[in-house]
Amino acid sequence: MQKGFTLIEVIIGIFILSTLAVTSAQIYSLIIRQIVIYREQSTISSLADQYLEVARNLPYSQIGTMTGNPHGNLADLPNPLTVTVNGTAYQVYYAVSYVDDAADGTILAGTDAAPDDYKQVKLYIKNATTNVLNSFFTSIVPKGLEGLASGGALYIKVFDAVGQPVSGATIQIQNMSVTPNINLQRTSDASGNWIEVGLPVSSNSYHIVVTKNGYSSDQTYPITQQNQNPTKPDSTVSNGQVTQVSFSIDLTSNLSFKITSDICQGLAGVGLGIRGAKLIGTSPDVYKFNNTYSSDGSGNISLNNIEWDSYIPSLTGSTYMIYGSSPVQQANLLPGTTQSFTMVVGPKTTNSLLVVVKDASTSNPIEGADVDLQTSNPTTDNDKFTSGSIWSQQDWSLGSGQNNFTNDRKYYQDDGNIDNSGNPSGIKLLSFAGAYANAGTLESSSFDTGTSASAYTILEWQPTSQDPSTSLKFQVATNNDNTTWNYLGPDGTANSYYTVPGTNMSGALDDHRYVRYKAFLSTQNTTKTPVLTSLNLNYVSGCFTPGQAMFPGLAAGSNYQVVVTAAGYQTQTISNITISGYNTLQVLLNH
Repeated sequence: MQKGFTLIEVIIGIFILSTLAVTSAQIYSLIIRQIVIYREQSTISSLADQYLEVARNLPYSQIGTMTGNPHGNLADLPNPLTVTVNGTAYQVYYAVSYVDDAADGTILAGTDAAPDDYKQVKLYIKNATTNVLNSFFTSIVPKGLEGLASGGALYIKVFDAVGQPVSGATIQIQNMSVTPNINLQRTSDASGNWIEVGLPVSSNSYHIVVTKNGYSSDQTYPITQQNQNPTKPDSTVSNGQVTQVSFSIDLTSNLSFKITSDICQGLAGVGLGIRGAKLIGTSPDVYKFNNTYSSDGSGNISLNNIEWDSYIPSLTGSTYMIYGSSPVQQANLLPGTTQSFTMVVGPKTTNSLLVVVKDASTSNPIEGADVDLQTSNPTTDNDKFTSGSIWSQQDWSLGSGQNNFTNDRKYYQDDGNIDNSGNPSGIKLLSFAGAYANAGTLESSSFDTGTSASAYTILEWQPTSQDPSTSLKFQVATNNDNTTWNYLGPDGTANSYYTVPGTNMSGALDDHRYVRYKAFLSTQNTTKTPVLTSLNLNYVSGCFTPGQAMFPGLAAGSNYQVVVTAAGYQTQTISNITISGYNTLQVLLNH
């Protein structure tokens, strides 16, 4: 009797054959890929040998690129060679630079009259299909002694907003007034520096632009009719001299403006001029940032990826005038932050006075100050209170144990590793036998904003930077029961922290009446400690504007008087105020 296969045996056999087939296909595919990679590497290695040899066989004086320094006939990035091998196209180009070797002194130290000691050649080969880029280095030394060639050097320094070096920045150097033209692209080193030697002598014609992905840019400026006195003019290179130029770049930031009526409704089509404080020219002043915008249907204007600066808004139309803003008058934007600016506007009157009341020692706006505007001709006695939206604490010296924020020198609790006896007032890690604790936390008292219709905007603190071995960070909690405290960071979760002063607070905190902050201090070096000297928590409760009182519809005159009083402060009287048009008065109160 013949014996056949059962159904199960047939299924198992098919499965084994299928597995073998799939495995064989995968192995075959892997072999093919490896062969392709090997051929690609072999092709690139062959091209590298070929084109590096081209550079080595040139006369030393001719080793350079078409738009570079030194100048020559080698292909460069603006003028690459295209080579096709086995059906694949490659772009081939060079970058050549002089090297000022320290072995015989340097031009920077003034000990080398001929700094162009030898040339460094960098060869680039890019697959035009995949855009994969490979690079190769070689150095080429002149035969015999170096010559005393004419020319000078540019010493370029790149640093951030706090003076720390920025490595990996792209440095573009151009000079269209020399023949041949110079168009160089260099990269700052680990110290944020680059020195370009062997440049032709030229006056105010080396245009330098420094950029980095995710950072602001900085540059020199030509002398033009619009900018006759640049603060950083295009550079001059003199024979045998080093010209030093410094550039400051840092992470870009975002700034949004919200333009509302006095009942918190966004206003569309409001023209706003926004100007930074940084100058690129003087006599007359030329600002680096000076643009005009119009608010969208919700009253918003968004500025993304802009440079850190102090931005001052002003209305451009004739319909409205500024009744107040939060923050006060200008936005101080730090690198790598996102901030919002609320501006309350109202109908424009011929004459008006905006009074801004601040603490004389801290420059913080004072909430609840009584501003009394008086005049005898015509008789006026107009009394208003500044409606603020800022919670500030600069003193923790009276210690813990306060649940609600009634005494501004106390807080709720700490973990026992906090020293609140700083002089001047502030907090730091507690020191044990000369060594600071590794970490400590402090939790504030509860602050009452007065309404659940509160929006929390910006968290600021001083000092703005700490020792690199230490850390100071925060979380914020809000609620409507003054009991449930869930501390959150900028992403709205308990897993993140506010680490950069001036950062927008999470929207998850909004629509709550009570607020607390929690400070986290830590150090990796027990001889150093982070320090907190002041903290400002900005919020908007309704459309109030911190420390400001607006008096519209006034009559013109020179006999106005303002009397400002606030609890805990000395009364301030300002007399003989002239009212004509839109006026702003800043009043500083002393304790």
